[in-house]
Amino acid sequence: MCCAVGASRFYETEFGYDGPDLPGEFKRIRLQQCGMLTDEFGREVTGVRVSLTDRCNFDCVYCHNEGLGDTRGPMDPQDDEMSADDVVRFLEVAVEFDVDSVKFTGGEPMLRQDLEEIIRRTPDQMEVSLTTNGTFLPGRAEDLVDAGLERVNVSQDALDPEDFAAVTQSGAYEKVLEGVEAALDAGLDPVKLNMVVFEHTAGYVPEMVDHVAENDGLQLQLIEYMPELTGKPEWNIDIQRVHDWLAEQADEIEHREMHDRKRYWIGEGDSSDDPNAGRGMVEIVDPVENPTFCANCHRVRVTHEGYLKGCLNRNDDLRSMGEMTKPEIRETFRETVANRVPYYGEYMIRNGDGEWEINEKYLEESVRV
Repeated sequence: MCCAVGASRFYETEFGYDGPDLPGEFKRIRLQQCGMLTDEFGREVTGVRVSLTDRCNFDCVYCHNEGLGDTRGPMDPQDDEMSADDVVRFLEVAVEFDVDSVKFTGGEPMLRQDLEEIIRRTPDQMEVSLTTNGTFLPGRAEDLVDAGLERVNVSQDALDPEDFAAVTQSGAYEKVLEGVEAALDAGLDPVKLNMVVFEHTAGYVPEMVDHVAENDGLQLQLIEYMPELTGKPEWNIDIQRVHDWLAEQADEIEHREMHDRKRYWIGEGDSSDDPNAGRGMVEIVDPVENPTFCANCHRVRVTHEGYLKGCLNRNDDLRSMGEMTKPEIRETFRETVANRVPYYGEYMIRNGDGEWEINEKYLEESVRV
């Protein structure tokens, strides 16, 4: 055993040391000892998605609350939410395993008044991004950037106030537009607009694509509706039709490593020095019944209550971090990664009739547990 690693463990076990870890050379050597974690399917974990609350000032009809179902909490702060110290403690462990990005989500994460503090205390090695409905960005966007926020996704499912209200069950359309402008003014460029594509919104896709193509600084992320998590299969549409339409419109198509996503660039651009000026970038997040998507997933999730979650679609693999010390979180993080399996193509497989069903291997494991 390396003497520095041994000293680190001695400090942690004998003295209960759980601060920013050992100074100087001890910390540097121990970080080298951890290294990136890979599950048995060869998927490296490079990012974490951390829910800071299940509270939200919207009540979107498609929401699955980060895979936990329609469990939106009351608007007042709750005792079961991770504290800023809890979040930072986990991130300080994750970065030891070469995790280089964190996305903060909710509910609506900007309901947390300590969001700026959490971002400020996030390890410098991590790229910090945020998913929000945008209503609280006016007045806070600059502070978030000053704290270290680098990217933002804003939920915007329609460009018409009435249609927007029908989907989000809120009257905050103008506030969302103000939030997008505030983010751009604060230097968060590009701002990615999230749009869930289902029966209620599919007809608005062309105008949303035109919107991002005509407005520099905006990109569009179309998110496939997940009927298995929301309980409304009749709202589902064939996302491949959207892919096909975008392919016809695109001047350029590229692939992104994360989830093997396609990116569609719409428009010929202008004559400015920026090659993307005057063009709109559109990508589709399409996880439903998609083994390729699952095979290229490199994220672990954390619920607002502090449970590690290896897969969005599963709630039978939760591991509580509770009041854990850093050494305990390290072990739990290792276990979570080691037990990750691709949901479609491994945990779920097609039977003889072509329908998806749970792999008997995992049914047997759940019985043993």
